[in-house]
Amino acid sequence: MKLYNANLSPNALRVRAVAGELGITLDIVDVDLRKGENKTPEYLAMNPNGKVPVLVDGDLVLWESRAINRYMASLRPERGLYPDDAKRRALIDQWSYWQAIHLSPAIQRVVFERLLKSRFGLGEPDEQAIEPQLKEIEQLLPMLDANLNGKEWVAGELSLADFTLASTFVYRAPARISLDGAPHVAAWMARIEARPSWQAATAPVQAFMQG
Repeated sequence: MKLYNANLSPNALRVRAVAGELGITLDIVDVDLRKGENKTPEYLAMNPNGKVPVLVDGDLVLWESRAINRYMASLRPERGLYPDDAKRRALIDQWSYWQAIHLSPAIQRVVFERLLKSRFGLGEPDEQAIEPQLKEIEQLLPMLDANLNGKEWVAGELSLADFTLASTFVYRAPARISLDGAPHVAAWMARIEARPSWQAATAPVQAFMQG
């Protein structure tokens, strides 16, 4: 099973973390986005969006990280990350869609302005440009915090939703996104970050932030 990957991408990160949690070994193929390796005809033939990650398993070529994770979870149903129970699946899907549509776009914009622009020589941060996103994050974090009140994991038991949501927060410290007002989210992130699968998946990100 081959994963076309970019180490700093939260989308690729969540696939690496889920694979590690499932005990699936991936043959990692690093794609240099800055050199445009994701825009070559060969790569676009696999993913016309020109993005990472892409999973290749035999004759299956699959893009979109959430779809990849569901496929991998279906190969290891005993791990329970995407269980057969319809109600639990609905909750996992609900929070995964919420992350994709609401939380992730807001946080990604803040991360770009406060971290990635300076690290990649793209200019100085524009705090005014991210005021709407910061306000949106202030509204969204309490929703996740309330859901985690009294629960260890987003959908009750550890699931794909936890890895999907946690990947959003991987750059929170350098992007100055505080969880001080969301103590249940902070405690949940600490549980995620203690997992060996997460630590292995985020090692390149940690090296980047420390460098």
